[in-house]
Amino acid sequence: MGGIYDDNMIDVLKAGAASVLPGWGMAPDTDVSLLTVSENATFLATDPNSGAKLILRVHRPGYHTRAEIESELAWINALRAAEVVDTPKPRLRSDGSLVAEFDQGGVSRHVVAFDFMSGSEPSADEALVDGFFKLGAISARLHGHARQWTRSVNFVRKSWTFDTTLGANPHWGDWRAAPGLDNDGLELLERLCSHLDQKLSTFGMGNDRFGLIHADLRLANLLVDGERLGVIDFDDCGFGWFGYDFAAAISFIELDPIIPALKEAWIEGYRTVAPFSASDAAMLDSFVMLRRLLLTAWIASHPETPTAQEMGTGFTAGTLQMAQDYLTAEGAK
Repeated sequence: MGGIYDDNMIDVLKAGAASVLPGWGMAPDTDVSLLTVSENATFLATDPNSGAKLILRVHRPGYHTRAEIESELAWINALRAAEVVDTPKPRLRSDGSLVAEFDQGGVSRHVVAFDFMSGSEPSADEALVDGFFKLGAISARLHGHARQWTRSVNFVRKSWTFDTTLGANPHWGDWRAAPGLDNDGLELLERLCSHLDQKLSTFGMGNDRFGLIHADLRLANLLVDGERLGVIDFDDCGFGWFGYDFAAAISFIELDPIIPALKEAWIEGYRTVAPFSASDAAMLDSFVMLRRLLLTAWIASHPETPTAQEMGTGFTAGTLQMAQDYLTAEGAK
């Protein structure tokens, strides 16, 4: 691992996370171990005396502001209070705050803590079809809550529009820097972007299709424990198309043959809670393509992460295959 999350940096972040643990009532000798590295670094803190566990998320600098982080936690708390979804509780510090900070070489790093949630990441197998039926219903409940929830005037989260994903102001960098992308591939993806831009503009951003979403309901952010399907990591939550939550749910498995069954199950589950029109359903493949190219940009701009290193040029090749198949199906030139 190299770059912003090389091994030395992980040790620095681990020590920084440990330094703010007393504010959450954890013992000074609490064990802190790395769980995952993606946009942020996530640690498991285990108190050796009480056995208490906390999940600590150390935020990447320069991505979310403190106000954005506090807004994420406000939505989580509102969802929990309304019993909309099973998701871990954000933990208050002894001073009443939800966000801690430590100094890392002159850079302020934000840290938040959540209760530990048991469970395991679901696998992309036949059992996942039932899981996606549940996930569709969960997504509908999330969207329903977002539509009626009165947000604070201080609430601020990013928007996931064409402009901020693949356009002029991308949150995750330029897809044109994708590893292994040649001139022919570049031309294909430019045509794809033009088509998506036009299609999304026509679809529009009315309140019936665009609002506050989780935006990262992929398998790694789901925890299965018996019949319970828990949802974690609202770090990317923001304003986007409701159908985008399905696209995010199949991140990195878009080419798996099980996807059509997952899409059908997700729609069916959604419709047990709220309407999901034929025009909404017809847009899902476009959202999947948008998300796939966005992930291609993320891999290019986050080369230090294990995910990017694992995917490499093969992910770009898969994106090109998807783009060609999608444009052909759309009848686009």
